[in-house]
Amino acid sequence: MRTTPFSKLLVANRGEIAVRIIRSARAAGIATVAVYSEADAGAEHVRAADESICIGKASPHDSYLRIDGIIEAARVTRADAIHPGYGFLAENAGLPEACAKAGVVFVGPSAEAIRVMGNKAAAKALMTEVGVPCIPGYHGREQGTEALQTSADAIGYPVMIKAVAAGGGRGMRLVETAADFKPALKSAKSEAKAAFDDDTVLLERAIVNPRHIEIQVFGDRYGNAIHLGERDCSVQRRHQKLIEEAPSPAVSVELRAEMGAAAVRAVRAIGYEGAGTLEFLLAQDGRFYFMEMNTRLQVEHPVTEAVTGLDLVALQFEIAAGRQLPIRQEDVRFCGHAIEVRLCAEDPEQGFAPQSGTLSLWSPSPALRIEHGLRRGADVPPFYDSMIAKLVAHGSDRDAARRKLIRGLEDTVALGVRTNQGYLADCLAHPAFVKGEATTAFIGVHQGDLLADRSGEEITAAVYIAAMLRSAPDVSITHAFPAPIRLRRGDRVFEMRVFAGRNGHCRVEYDGVTTLLQVAGAGADACELVEQGRAFRVPMGRRGEEVWAHIGGRAWGFEDITFKPVAGGEAEGDGKVRASMNGRVIALDVAVGDKVVRGQRVLVVEAMKMEHAHVATIDGIVEAIHVAEGDQVEAHRIIIEVAAA
Repeated sequence: MRTTPFSKLLVANRGEIAVRIIRSARAAGIATVAVYSEADAGAEHVRAADESICIGKASPHDSYLRIDGIIEAARVTRADAIHPGYGFLAENAGLPEACAKAGVVFVGPSAEAIRVMGNKAAAKALMTEVGVPCIPGYHGREQGTEALQTSADAIGYPVMIKAVAAGGGRGMRLVETAADFKPALKSAKSEAKAAFDDDTVLLERAIVNPRHIEIQVFGDRYGNAIHLGERDCSVQRRHQKLIEEAPSPAVSVELRAEMGAAAVRAVRAIGYEGAGTLEFLLAQDGRFYFMEMNTRLQVEHPVTEAVTGLDLVALQFEIAAGRQLPIRQEDVRFCGHAIEVRLCAEDPEQGFAPQSGTLSLWSPSPALRIEHGLRRGADVPPFYDSMIAKLVAHGSDRDAARRKLIRGLEDTVALGVRTNQGYLADCLAHPAFVKGEATTAFIGVHQGDLLADRSGEEITAAVYIAAMLRSAPDVSITHAFPAPIRLRRGDRVFEMRVFAGRNGHCRVEYDGVTTLLQVAGAGADACELVEQGRAFRVPMGRRGEEVWAHIGGRAWGFEDITFKPVAGGEAEGDGKVRASMNGRVIALDVAVGDKVVRGQRVLVVEAMKMEHAHVATIDGIVEAIHVAEGDQVEAHRIIIEVAAA
């Protein structure tokens, strides 16, 4: 076996994972190169690297997904190794092949291993051969609708449709009855074709309310293989993980050893090199089934690092350089408990629609390990994944880690873009999660609790912001001159009157209720408020007409419309279809002159790797279309107009 040392690493990724890899490379004495799209020219990972190079336009297809562009960047910068991170090209066998041709070390597994395990049907066949338990299902080549329907009927419902080349939940559908199968199959194949250019699917018996358990593995070119225990990734929404923890509250020492042994068998069966993850479903009866192997570093690897004390990226460097694994299975020790949450730029109140914009204020909690590529003024572009940071807490036991994470999450300030921050805290505090009982059904079962009405907190936030906008300690006017304040959040408008007095004292009137406050101090990023003798600090940020405040562990964003004329408002269902977020038009279903009915899909916008259907708001005739497929659109822009029939 030959060694393949390297001294300069190109990180073929962006955001928090690029910053994370650069940190470990610097500690190992390896020089780093960042690549970036035009949209990321000012991004934090570009600043973190020793040098950087632009690889294309804002779209990932024109930059981060271009293998030739990545290889050319390595040639120009004389990088002798490439780390793909995760996402983008991390599981594309074409990248390690291109690296081999260019004489560049690929920090990851072989192209053959990626291909074998990337095809879900082939992977399951191989796992069955080496004694790794798999879910009963259909993994054949026949892809006709009737043949697949017959196979699904034979397997029994509920059944899961999965694209063989899928990832991130795309091309995946749960089918409850035979009557639902064909529409679900058509939808899954369409999504898989668009995402992976391969609409081949497999079928599996659906395991009801399982745990999602994954085993972290490492292998080297000398045949050594180990596992680093399990992570529980059961809390998911639309097959996207939200919360991950290690160890799992549902896995015993004996079960860990059994699952770990199965994962190591899989690693040895394919001669796997580098970091990988075997993903399993753990049924309620205690049996586990192989789902897939991720041939890369996982988003949630920090929780494994926290409980083992190992640097997984540093281990990747060792293996890629041709050195043997520096630890044996008996050397692996576990300490305490770690939990990670994914902070995403999305709005839970609006169906988790992806958000983009500029962070007017970013202040991560010092009590947590926070992986991010953010700073004040950072842009969150609409072209990439919605995850913008990972927050990790480590404690002596599960509850200590959970409580620490809630507090750190609430203390982290992210203003300017709506996120799922408060939603994550509610998940961590939910009784089912507290008891360690969360399965993959957690979000679906408890969504009502997690999206509970917070109108009272919203009113409080509006009142505080109104006071801070119109009061300051040096103001010396009497209460006789009230200032009107109008704030809008979504469809709700708050019309208030603020009576300002000396030394920051004021009273705010809203909906017949009066609140007495004192703005005791005002800085560039925060105000000090006093209410009924209670003093507290409120971080604030403003950008144009948008004003944000961090109150009660949550970010509240409003539009200041005080000086805007009061509009009569549009009639309900005005026929205008507006873009719900910044994104790219990937499907246009109608043409001018077409008849449409209310609720009919007319267009699809892709934002942050998710597709969002837009529908007609009235019955009528398509009068005008202001976009074409492939166009980039801004949120709230009118894209289609329908005239009432």
